[in-house]
Parts: sequence; C-alpha cells; structure tokens
Amino acid sequence: MTDHSGKIFPVPTPETAPYWQGCHEHELRLQHCRGCGQYQFYPRIICSGCMGDDLQWVAVSGVGEVLSFTLVRRAVSAAYSSEVPYVVALIQLREGPTMMSNVVECDPESVAVGMPVTVLFEDWSDAVSIPKFRPRLTGGE
Repeated sequence: MTDHSGKIFPVPTPETAPYWQGCHEHELRLQHCRGCGQYQFYPRIICSGCMGDDLQWVAVSGVGEVLSFTLVRRAVSAAYSSEVPYVVALIQLREGPTMMSNVVECDPESVAVGMPVTVLFEDWSDAVSIPKFRPRLTGGE
C-alpha cells in the first residue's frame, strides 16, 4: 500500500458513514429518495429535491463524465507532492449528482470536459478507501 501519511483522511459522520463504508467495500453508494426518485450527493438527512426524509443508500454505476477540471501542478502540501501534476475534477454521475474527485490512470494533460470516466477505489489504509475516476472506453463500461 502506498504511503498516504500526512494526507487529509475523511472522518465519517452519522450522515456519511454508509457512503464511506461503501467506498471501503469498493462500491459507490449514493442516497436515493423513495419519495421523488432523486439521487443526491453529498449525503444529507433530507432529500434536496422534495425535502422528504425517506432516503435509502443504493449502489450506483460509478459511470460519469468530466464536467470541469483543473490540473494541479503545485501540491497543496508535501503529502501530495509525489502526485503532481494531478487532476481535480467535477464528475457528473450517470445518476445525476456531481462529485469532486481525481482523474487517474491517464496522462493528466489528456483530461478533457466530456471525457467518459468510471470509478475506482484507492485504499489509503485498512479502513479508508477513496473514490477516484479513470478514463472509460465509450464502447464499454
């Protein structure tokens, strides 16, 4: 496992714990409202669409496309310096919500708006896995 010491690790809350547990199991999970059918991210206690509280956690496709991105050439701290340059992107998921994440496993200079991507998980510790995205072939998923 790569050394991730010094990085900012997520601290699950009661609202986000099911999301992080899914990531640990290498499964992307979102909240889905049983009332209006909307998916949402980031996790909340009520639906951002209908304000209902009948939310369930469901596994989703992990498929999306790059909505916007930036190429980071100067690391935010020494813990991330070995990764520069790296891409921080807004990923529009097939189910609707947008997530901020990294695009990996490609030349950072090749990332473009509209690029199809799919989720993968990077294990930072025995308990924490971080969702990231890699390019996806448009003919398959």
